[in-house]
Amino acid sequence: MNDLIKYLQQYAEGEPEIVLDIPLFSNKKQISDPKVLNRLDAVKKEALMCTRCQLAKTRQNVVFGDGSADARLMFIGEGPGADEDRQGIPFVGRAGQLLNKIIAAMKFQRSEVYIANIVKCRPPDNRDPLPEEAESCIPYLEQQIQIIDPDVIVALGKVAAVRLLNLDPGVSVKSIRNQIHNYKDKPFIVTYHPSYLLRTPSGKVEAWKDMQVVMGLLAGNIVWSPDR
Repeated sequence: MNDLIKYLQQYAEGEPEIVLDIPLFSNKKQISDPKVLNRLDAVKKEALMCTRCQLAKTRQNVVFGDGSADARLMFIGEGPGADEDRQGIPFVGRAGQLLNKIIAAMKFQRSEVYIANIVKCRPPDNRDPLPEEAESCIPYLEQQIQIIDPDVIVALGKVAAVRLLNLDPGVSVKSIRNQIHNYKDKPFIVTYHPSYLLRTPSGKVEAWKDMQVVMGLLAGNIVWSPDR
């Protein structure tokens, strides 16, 4: 308990400097289907050519996703920013650097998880995706989730949670975190977006508590079923 308090204090004041002693668990599935990569690549090729919404007119790159097709853990944000639009990779800017540190603190490598967004193209001025933009793009994400078949999904911020859980757009992250939601019979955790944590460092304590739930689910220390 003292180590946990120390960690949370350090995490609230800056970046993680220690890693908690948590039970070891496998970061990847034990059996990999070689067809998975082919299926994921086919969806990516379709997304790269997409013109379903107006965001296609202003993008530099389609930001499809990043990580392992065998991932047990999947993070989902709202949409690419300027850095992501330039590089074609999700979460590579300042928010992405913080996400990388959170992933490392969870005893993962970024290459072992999978990261995606609700929309694959950058909304102008980093605004939230419009409902019609999200509606046009979310079939790609749904296929990614189905193909990767993660054991746990984490929504980074309200936009991802609202779209995937069909929630009222007026909800706050505070009101829907600290619980395990059900997304198509998968445990679904809502936490603060890394960009919010950069603006509000005190939120890192709560975000880390959310990640502890994720680690507990992956390690089997937290038992969850869709019927609960």
